[in-house]
Amino acid sequence: MGYYIAPRFLDKLAVHITKNFLNLPAVRVPLILGIHGRKGEGKSFQCELVFERMGIEFTLISGGELESPDAGDPARLIRLRYRETAELVKVRGKMCVLMINDLDAGAGRFDEGTQYTVNTQLVNATLMNIADNPTDVQLPGSYDPTPLPRIPIIVTGNDFSTLYAPLIRDGRMEKFYWEPDRDDKIGIVEGIFESDGLSRRQIEEFVDTFINQSIDFFSALRSRIYDEQIRHFIHEVGIDKVSQRVVNSIEGPPKFRKPDFSLQHLIEMGNLMVGEQQRVQNSQLVEEYNRGLYSRKYTPRAETVSVPVNYNTSTVPVTMSVNSNSSAAPVTTNGGYYKKYGQNLQHVPNTHLTLETQELVRQILSQGHKIGIEHVDERRFRMGSWQSCPVGELTGESDVISAIESCLAEYSNEYIRLVGIDYKNRRRVMETIIQRPKV
Repeated sequence: MGYYIAPRFLDKLAVHITKNFLNLPAVRVPLILGIHGRKGEGKSFQCELVFERMGIEFTLISGGELESPDAGDPARLIRLRYRETAELVKVRGKMCVLMINDLDAGAGRFDEGTQYTVNTQLVNATLMNIADNPTDVQLPGSYDPTPLPRIPIIVTGNDFSTLYAPLIRDGRMEKFYWEPDRDDKIGIVEGIFESDGLSRRQIEEFVDTFINQSIDFFSALRSRIYDEQIRHFIHEVGIDKVSQRVVNSIEGPPKFRKPDFSLQHLIEMGNLMVGEQQRVQNSQLVEEYNRGLYSRKYTPRAETVSVPVNYNTSTVPVTMSVNSNSSAAPVTTNGGYYKKYGQNLQHVPNTHLTLETQELVRQILSQGHKIGIEHVDERRFRMGSWQSCPVGELTGESDVISAIESCLAEYSNEYIRLVGIDYKNRRRVMETIIQRPKV
């Protein structure tokens, strides 16, 4: 099987890695290269092909290693692997890199359901520290004054907007969005089916038929072509004897004839896989289950009272609805919100959404996206450290609008922003601030 390296991908990695090993006068080179894009487009595999082509050794960290029951372990792991890679450069006498796969899955925040732990904070802080001081990376509890060689870090992920904003700023991380074009896909698929007798024209027709599918779709399709022969083999041997025949058999591993790799058969199997994808998208059973959970919300009993409201020097009677079961319930009037503390009412600014914001909500929902709500105070706003509003599962326009108004009321003195989330591709498609603190 032949392997295709996209020219754009090769160029980006080769330039970034080489630049980090050069001593360029008065030039600050970002240590981290962030490769992001849709799932299944071969980001990690393309990196490995480039490393092999350039003769580079790499040390690998998975996003799943960035969490631990012991605080500080993932941050120490990153420092340890960085120092090990630096030692490889000294011992092997050639370029080496540190690679972190799926960084956003291990250190990103997608919504209010994503737990933000001490380890997440330490991972972000450690990567920032290494990017700022790449030749002085110490392990906790020890100090080595010997400068380390500069080791470029390659990270992959789907949505880097979920990462801590200061980490992905341009001075620390150079970003590269990987989306293979038609020529790239044809080259990659041609390599996957190189030994199967398909012509260049057939490969082009095959790719054009499933042009919106990711690269891993074509690789999985080739594997699925063998299912029929394996099924026949299982029935021939007997379902109860498959284990003996496949594992440690004296007859050796089974051999299979070449299956049908005709273009017509490939398209037929591809359509079956597309149908299965669509059934997964259409089922969405979790939304049905959660809808019942969040619809059973307690609705407090309301009573109507008449309260004088002072506007400058005049007194105007206003009728409002209050919750008689709570001492601090929100009270709605035409002029805004009140909160009842015992017999006293405290005025809070009006939190009804503007028509522009309501239209924005409708547009996001009409595109099939979900909406997240985040808030941050004045101090953390400068650091980009947003927090999610705990609003639960939002299933419709009215639920979203009610949740936004609740957040506006609860965090009236903070920044509030809406986030459009494409859950299918696990990425953010929009961020906009709808409330700023009054000066």
